[in-house]
Amino acid sequence: MKIIEIKNVSKIYNESEVQVNAVNGVTLDFQEAEFAAIVGPSGSGKTTLLNLIGGLDNPTSGEIIIDGTNLAKLKSSELIDFRMRNIGFVFQAYNLIPVLTAKENVEFIMNLQSWSKKERDERTFELLKAVGLFERANSRPAKMSGGQQQRIAVARALASRPKFVLADEPTANLDSKSASTLLEIMEKLNHEEKITFIFSTHDARVVKMAHRVITLEDGKVVSDDVRE
Repeated sequence: MKIIEIKNVSKIYNESEVQVNAVNGVTLDFQEAEFAAIVGPSGSGKTTLLNLIGGLDNPTSGEIIIDGTNLAKLKSSELIDFRMRNIGFVFQAYNLIPVLTAKENVEFIMNLQSWSKKERDERTFELLKAVGLFERANSRPAKMSGGQQQRIAVARALASRPKFVLADEPTANLDSKSASTLLEIMEKLNHEEKITFIFSTHDARVVKMAHRVITLEDGKVVSDDVRE
């Protein structure tokens, strides 16, 4: 089932009176349960494209339709609510709230969505077990390694059962063992929960594991390789 439609999307920035086509006429679709990597050299438009798909930035032209909803037609408050209910984000810098425990970070979005305590507890502990950190539920980020923090960030991204997760260079700050563990967890959750994962990455391990690899150069799609 198609959940993301990107129709001739461009994003133009004006930097010091120079026009930069960060994303240039991209058209792509993503299906339910895909495990896709967007690759390309620095400056190719990977992160910009992810931000556009996630509604964190607005395209200069073109349309982005998520599960039938055109993001351009949403008011600012509606877009915030839509993101919270439909999209999970995993960033290179973890972005955990330092004063909250692992459990509190995971259940943060569910609190905003007014889930009951029973629902929050069940989902949080289910995800903490899934990422192998059930025993660290009461630890704060400062007491966890980078790999553990990123696994908590993945659990948080999945907490409200989003339609898809956008992961921007999620392994960039991790050692090899932590990166491999994280990717295995994400692939397992992709398979079991049928959640689409879309990565922006330079990491060969992510590319090797991906079922689809989209290559960008100068903001344009130059190849789209779907693997069996």
